[in-house]
Amino acid sequence: MKPPGGTIEIAGKTVSRLGLGTLRLAGPGGWGDPADRAQAVSLLRQAVHQHGITHIDTADAYGPHTVEVLVKEALHPYPDEVLVATKVGLVRPAPGIWMPLGHPAYLRASVEGSLRRLGVDRLEL
Repeated sequence: MKPPGGTIEIAGKTVSRLGLGTLRLAGPGGWGDPADRAQAVSLLRQAVHQHGITHIDTADAYGPHTVEVLVKEALHPYPDEVLVATKVGLVRPAPGIWMPLGHPAYLRASVEGSLRRLGVDRLEL
């Protein structure tokens, strides 16, 4: 399948130039669970398996934590061509509030949490 928009190299991997940003898979404002979990999982699967999207962008703050779990549910084990990029360093104490937090201990704990939620041994990006 030809990736939409062609390809680009990111983190040493050739992926679709058009990626899928996953913030909107969480509830309103990126907070909480999606209104329809099955539909969110289906959208992720369709993006990869039917539309050739191989770059998935997520973050531990989406939900918080909700979307990384959805990505794992939908796509794990990840096809070799798929790059799941996640981000850490923002805390979400309430809906609509995004606060940067770059303390090394927090960042380490966040990365370890992302590894568990995504079901991987390392983050590719």
